[in-house]
Amino acid sequence: MIMSIFSQSDRKKLTMRKPFVAGNWKMNLNRAEALALATGLAQKASQFGVTEVGIIPPFVYIDAVKGAIKDAPIGIGSQDVYFEKNGAFTGEISTAMLADVGVKYVLVGHSERRHVIGETDALLNKKLHAVINAGLIAILCIGEKLEERQANKTFDVCKAQLVEGLKGLDKSKASQLVIAYEPVWAIGTGLNATKEQAQEVHAFVRSELAQIFDKPTADSIRIQYGGSVKASNAAELMSQPDVDGALVGGASLKVDEFLGIITAASSAKK
Repeated sequence: MIMSIFSQSDRKKLTMRKPFVAGNWKMNLNRAEALALATGLAQKASQFGVTEVGIIPPFVYIDAVKGAIKDAPIGIGSQDVYFEKNGAFTGEISTAMLADVGVKYVLVGHSERRHVIGETDALLNKKLHAVINAGLIAILCIGEKLEERQANKTFDVCKAQLVEGLKGLDKSKASQLVIAYEPVWAIGTGLNATKEQAQEVHAFVRSELAQIFDKPTADSIRIQYGGSVKASNAAELMSQPDVDGALVGGASLKVDEFLGIITAASSAKK
């Protein structure tokens, strides 16, 4: 069982990673609801503390949501992207289009894209390179299904998704990379990993990042936890040394609930 790859002196360096909480709205809300949520969150921005905050609305609301938050310190993300720059790809969205409407973050490989839509590691690797080459921040999502955890394959699955997803990426681009560990069995189920389970996998992921890049680079990469995160459990999850924030689903659709997670991250990483 790997609880942490870091010494006590290394742990002090971990506080240098700015906590990052992002809300993935998925296929929810109408336009009025999206604008009300964005506006309500922007009005509470003074309570964010040290946490970096992002919101990830559906494609059709990105431009309007960007306008609604005005100058509030909230980054806008996209739930997906295509790897080609332009062309005859009906229904797809390019990195240039996303950048043009002010997108900062792009999710790559969310479990629903992997297991519902059927995206492969090879496709996700192309998307990740497209995002990073466009100067945007890629949030690479990894995580095991319930049967894989029960079969003690959590580390194998996470390693494979990490290695294949990051194939060919130079460590000089690591500042544009965030990893989100999302156990599939905890997404939208009301279940979540214990703080010990989350820390164990996050520490393993960081050890693998050290193998892919090097230890200083691994030290610098933020690893979010995702999977039924809410205000009531955020503090204990975020208290773990290798948990650098959260990728939040349903709880990000309510201003006060999402704010509770943001403030928990700030308090835990002071």
